Amino acid sequence: MSITRIKSGDRMSQAVVHNGIVSTAGQVAQNAKGGSVTDQTKDILSAIDALLAEGGSDKSNLLTATIWLADIGDFAEMNAVWDAWVSKGNTPTRACVESKLASPDFTVEIAVTAAV
Repeated sequence: MSITRIKSGDRMSQAVVHNGIVSTAGQVAQNAKGGSVTDQTKDILSAIDALLAEGGSDKSNLLTATIWLADIGDFAEMNAVWDAWVSKGNTPTRACVESKLASPDFTVEIAVTAAV
């Protein structure tokens, strides 16, 4: 059994590849901390693109996505960025919920799973 852990730390890996699937941890906007929902979503999706590439995949292979918003009132703003980013014709299953995030500086968190 082969498991590849990407950007592993003591607590977690940012992505794990196993059995033809790459799964990311929930990603927050490390480069847009405290920024707008638009800026945070763009930063997160860029990080996801990089993790998927490192795992041998890309957004056209998404299977599922989970999105957490600190305020569900930001749904339309986040979706504007998501809709421009997601691979047309290859949209994943998706859940989006309001949730208290790890820091008030983060308004969006996204985790995805994709086929390799």
